[in-house]
Amino acid sequence: MAYHPTRGQSAIENGISLVPVIDLGSDVYMNAQPLWHPPWGRGIFGGAVIAQSISASQKTVPPTFNIHSIHCYFVLAGESSIPITYHVDRVRDGQNFTMRAVQARQRDKCIFIATLSFTRDNGGRKMAEHVGAMPSGIPIPSDSVDIGQLAKAGQMGKDSPYECIRCPIDNKDRPEERKLRHWIRARGRITGNHDAHVAALAYMSDNYFIGTVARVHNASRFDNQRYIDLNISRARVSEHEKAEMRQYFVDLAREEAAENRGLDYSKHVAMMVSLDHTIFFHDPHSVRADEWMLAEMDSPWAGNERGLVMQRIWSRDGVLLATCFQEGIVRLSQDQLERNKL
Repeated sequence: MAYHPTRGQSAIENGISLVPVIDLGSDVYMNAQPLWHPPWGRGIFGGAVIAQSISASQKTVPPTFNIHSIHCYFVLAGESSIPITYHVDRVRDGQNFTMRAVQARQRDKCIFIATLSFTRDNGGRKMAEHVGAMPSGIPIPSDSVDIGQLAKAGQMGKDSPYECIRCPIDNKDRPEERKLRHWIRARGRITGNHDAHVAALAYMSDNYFIGTVARVHNASRFDNQRYIDLNISRARVSEHEKAEMRQYFVDLAREEAAENRGLDYSKHVAMMVSLDHTIFFHDPHSVRADEWMLAEMDSPWAGNERGLVMQRIWSRDGVLLATCFQEGIVRLSQDQLERNKL
């Protein structure tokens, strides 16, 4: 069955739209739509808060400036049923670099902090240049794809904000050497300028990100019945929707098992939470987030119940658009260890 995304405004663009909150100040904004809460998450999707922080900051800088970096910390899990206010602090307005700080708040508590830096185009000046090449031999998906090709994380409900096609894992010898890749794009068409595409890329950069640590260790996440029951019990939805969620977790578990077929599959994830997230934007004007982009992730280090992941994102024609980093808590279930001790 061929799947054709809607041609109207993308779910990401619509979902991360902001409105000013004049009563709280001139640089305060609020989400116009409820934010997506993925079924497996403790709170709203982290990429949405990153994207809205970028969008709020973009409203306070001249149009001649483009974002080149954002450094984020996740403080508390956000709730999709409560509006988030984004408080932008104009830290510095310089001739070539401008800095902003953003606090995202719910119930008078800070749930997220970010610092963002913007810069002017260099005006054609002579400079040092080099760039990492896009991996070769990875076919670009067609515009119309079979729904069976889509990764399960992008199939929860008709309003799912993005589409993702995972590639086979490269190099299964050592966790730190494995490369995880997927093609990703916003569902629908982004109608805004390049600022909207940049925010959408930031949104999608959180897809499968800290989960890379579990995947390079062949650690299962979705065959844990206790984990699934807990997530479903927390959901404020109808019984019919809970049944759909349960089936969705079954599908995720099957996808996970298929990826780990023939490998040691004895580790189980007990908890996985993002702590921070950094994005360096290399070529904002080349970002077309509603076209296929290739993301490559690897984890150079994990230990002390934390893991670090690096991600590179290329356009379909090979332009390196962004490099991202994320650290998070990755705790494994101790049940098997305790049984072994007995």
